Amino acid sequence: MKTLIVHAHPEPKSLNGSLKDLAVSTLEAAGHEVRVSDLYAMGWKAVADASDYGPDASSPLRVARDSGRAFDSGTLTPDVRAEQEKLLWADTVIFQFPLWWYSMPAILKGWVDRVFTYHFAYGVGEHSATKYGERYGEGTLAGRRAMLSVTVGGPEAHYAARGINGPIDDLLFPIHHGVLFYPGIEVLPPFVLHGTDRMNGEEYAEAAKAWEQRLLTLESTEPIPFRRQNFGDYEIPSLHLKEGLEPANRSGFAIHVGG
Repeated sequence: MKTLIVHAHPEPKSLNGSLKDLAVSTLEAAGHEVRVSDLYAMGWKAVADASDYGPDASSPLRVARDSGRAFDSGTLTPDVRAEQEKLLWADTVIFQFPLWWYSMPAILKGWVDRVFTYHFAYGVGEHSATKYGERYGEGTLAGRRAMLSVTVGGPEAHYAARGINGPIDDLLFPIHHGVLFYPGIEVLPPFVLHGTDRMNGEEYAEAAKAWEQRLLTLESTEPIPFRRQNFGDYEIPSLHLKEGLEPANRSGFAIHVGG
């Protein structure tokens, strides 16, 4: 297995740093190849702008179109091209980050904004009466799997179905479904640690053991069964889920998960 770990925390000695290091050592000891993109250590530029697209940047700037032209012509900035090559190399991607303000840190969102360019991660495939592009289960990154490893400061009860912060699955849905599944990546259930602001040594030891177990079962873990766009569950071109397909008592984001 070839695994890319995209790590987003500014402190190397943080819990996230420890989980990243443990992932590297565990996977390598099991015979897997591992590469790491440590975004803070790399000094990753978090904003997409005209400098990413070289001579293919237009004025006024049109990010989607210009990023696609730069990708097609090979003029994307070298740091972006390097990350795209890592994604194409990997068959599994782990994103290691803390939940900040209900989402990923800005530097990781900037990685997505810059690396997932038009024609690389989206904007591919035919658009017809029966198909609306290759996305949501299809696309250029199909055949790969990804998992979020997320640390959360608050207690698990705050992120339960009736918790004030909202269900953790709903908070992660935009990343799972909108960032990863959109370009075709199969998404594994996340590894989430709650109450990390108050974690002691004994609790870390238990968390580390659970993390190792998840890492060693990546290849056998079933992905979240998101519904694929072009395989009959959605009306085209409205892309509404067909009536009657949602399980009883399920609404919102959850209707896009099959079963």
